[in-house]
Amino acid sequence: MSTPLPQRTQVVIIGAGPSGLLLGQLLYRAGIDNVIIERQSADYVASRIRAGILEQTTVDLLDAAGVGERMHHEGLPHDGYELCFGGERHRIDLAELTGGKRVMVYGQTEVTRDLMEARAKAGLLTLYETPDTTLHGFDGTTPSVRFTHEGRSVELHCDFIAGCDGYHGVSRASVPASAVTTYEKVYPFGWLGVLADVPPVAHELIYANHERGFALASMRSNTRSRYYIQCPLDHKAEQWTDDAFWDELRRRLDPSAAEALVTGPSLEKSIAPLRSFVAEPMRFGRLFLAGDAAHIVPPTGAKGLNLAASDVSYLSRALIEHFTEKSDAGIDHYSDTCLRRVWRASRFSWWFTSLMHRFPDGGDIERKLQEAELGYLVGSRAASTVMAENYVGLPLV
Repeated sequence: MSTPLPQRTQVVIIGAGPSGLLLGQLLYRAGIDNVIIERQSADYVASRIRAGILEQTTVDLLDAAGVGERMHHEGLPHDGYELCFGGERHRIDLAELTGGKRVMVYGQTEVTRDLMEARAKAGLLTLYETPDTTLHGFDGTTPSVRFTHEGRSVELHCDFIAGCDGYHGVSRASVPASAVTTYEKVYPFGWLGVLADVPPVAHELIYANHERGFALASMRSNTRSRYYIQCPLDHKAEQWTDDAFWDELRRRLDPSAAEALVTGPSLEKSIAPLRSFVAEPMRFGRLFLAGDAAHIVPPTGAKGLNLAASDVSYLSRALIEHFTEKSDAGIDHYSDTCLRRVWRASRFSWWFTSLMHRFPDGGDIERKLQEAELGYLVGSRAASTVMAENYVGLPLV
């Protein structure tokens, strides 16, 4: 027999990724009813492999949501990272340059798992596999969401809709095109990524600028590594054997890292395109966009999940203020507040991407300019500090 579904809730959240789940958890802890609608299956959501570097503000937010215990037990706090160019590595000491701030290496897959488990434990409603989802009435006072669940047509009424359903989701697509201004830059290369159960080549991340292209040596744990190399957009992951990937990665690392690299069979291999994308505004009446539904950044510097978390922080505060204090100040300023941080993080991601990658039409002058800027970055405390401050995450307002 089908489970009876509510006809009304205070907030409908579209998307059961980490941003939607985090928002639902924060609202629940403040006593605000919410239902999450997700078009994919729970297994699909839980298995998506994404970024793994959390800013301190994101760590604090997960703690506030009551889901930080496993992160602190299994995550890897990092006080710095290394820039590799000219065959040598140079450490950026985040903690020393930012007054003790650091980042946490903890995979987005694990964040999602923690949030899913917390939601299930609290008995909160998440409806998976909901095709044909449509949003209605968000430009008025009686929004609703219609969808199909277990063969039934459902209409769920609410006070607000939170669109946390990503770049290809229904939330932004439901807004009239004339009401949205979009800004986009598509980069002429992708990242070929490999996940493998091998120990990381170094204790901290290595970002490499090499004449053959960018490379990143990162990890998910002390026994599982995540590596990336820049590749042409028209390449397919299937054309890269594991041996070909490891050989190319060695070429782009410094000699000591190349020698220390431990290889093994890939658990997952994929190519991700890179783009910078921002949609303005992020509020449309009683519909709010958060995370990838409103903005995409290239993965250089790992700002995607962290930007989504900051959106959720602002949105949860605004909704809690509305329901508990009967004030709409946070709601009214939500879009402007988010976009200030979004554009600053987008600038950093664009700059770091431009600095570390080889562009097809860059030529020798671009290579020399990159070398000059990298040399300035590691040789100037002021320049290193600016980079470190952006990497650990700008403060929430």
